[in-house]
Amino acid sequence: MLDPVFVRDHLDEVRQGLLSRGLDASTELEQLASFEAHRRRLIPQVEGLKREQNTAGDEVARAKRQGLDASHIFEANKQRAQRIKQLEFELEGTERQRTQILDVLPNLPHASVPRGTSAADNQVVRTWGEQRVFDFTPKAHWDLGPELGIIDFDRATKVSGSRFAFLIGAGAQLERALINFMLTLHSGEHGYTEVEPPFLVSSATLYGTGQLPKFGPDLFKIAGEWDLYLIPTAEVPVTNLHRGEILDGRRLPLKYTSYTPCFRSEAGSYGADVRGLIRQHQFDKVELVKFTTPDTSYDELDALTANAERVLQLLGLPYRTMVLCTGDMGFSAAKTYDIEVWLPSQNAYREISSCSNCEAFQARRANIKFRPQGTGKAEHVHTLNGSGLAVGRTLIAILENYQQADGTITIPEALRPFMGGREVIGPDGSTR
Repeated sequence: MLDPVFVRDHLDEVRQGLLSRGLDASTELEQLASFEAHRRRLIPQVEGLKREQNTAGDEVARAKRQGLDASHIFEANKQRAQRIKQLEFELEGTERQRTQILDVLPNLPHASVPRGTSAADNQVVRTWGEQRVFDFTPKAHWDLGPELGIIDFDRATKVSGSRFAFLIGAGAQLERALINFMLTLHSGEHGYTEVEPPFLVSSATLYGTGQLPKFGPDLFKIAGEWDLYLIPTAEVPVTNLHRGEILDGRRLPLKYTSYTPCFRSEAGSYGADVRGLIRQHQFDKVELVKFTTPDTSYDELDALTANAERVLQLLGLPYRTMVLCTGDMGFSAAKTYDIEVWLPSQNAYREISSCSNCEAFQARRANIKFRPQGTGKAEHVHTLNGSGLAVGRTLIAILENYQQADGTITIPEALRPFMGGREVIGPDGSTR
């Protein structure tokens, strides 16, 4: 959520920031200004009447001690109480309307974010690794997996519908090895604390990270009277780990890594990436989450992005890192780097991680604060998150980049200790 005080005092700046994201919010901002002005009129009225009510209480007590008639004071109190109730109801409605507008306005882009309207305006920050030159025509993972007997799309469709997959034998082992490899790297070399969170969360939790109320159609809600949803990413429960808390600033940054399955309806994306594992309703991901001070959050974003890139470097998978333009960023982000891995079958880079600094946007919604020296005035933390990495897409990249002419898949050296020392996935799906 945007800071309502900042919005009030910098309306033109906020308007321009939202315009750079492709959102003309002039009407909403005018409404916000009107609600804020009305709110600022109501608050002193309510506070003044409450002070009068307290004073009148003292007058009643004094009149009773002196044996005087206090009926006129009681009547004035009664009328004043009704007026207070009326004004508080009006104030509550005004604040609710103000919040409803703030709830659906995206974060403002950081000054360093390039202006643009679509992915075509994203900028390459760096490129790593050499794209392999094949002496045969490389196959797509949706052909390789079924031919090896390690991915079964047809039976998954029979069981669950489209955009699901069975991973079988070496496919399941490779997925598990990747999860363990990533968690071991991030919790060891990179110093993150591993967390296993709940995979079901409440609407309040999804509100805290910005999925609700705006993106309800993208979520899977549990049927019945449950206020529970399947998580779309570990970012949601892990960021809410400290919801409603005031952290000791001397302990920041706090760094967490978490493996979870992720569940997304992919509303509005039908027809896009319908083949293979690229866009599934259920997929695995290892997430990175940080809680930082405002003055260090962009250095921490660079470090988080480097931690995600390290996975691809160790696996020997070529990639490039992009900074997203204003028109292509997610709702909660102030700045985002996308890491895109090379897929030979598509002759293109495809997203495998998004690393974002949300500044205080999520912390304001989830009420997460810190005291800089453990004492003093509390202020909102900055929250950061990134995929470290999307596991299924990493599996895709390994199958396609490490395929051999005889149909086998070479297992990357860094992954072999997590695959029992095995080096190859054979044409029958076996490992050796």
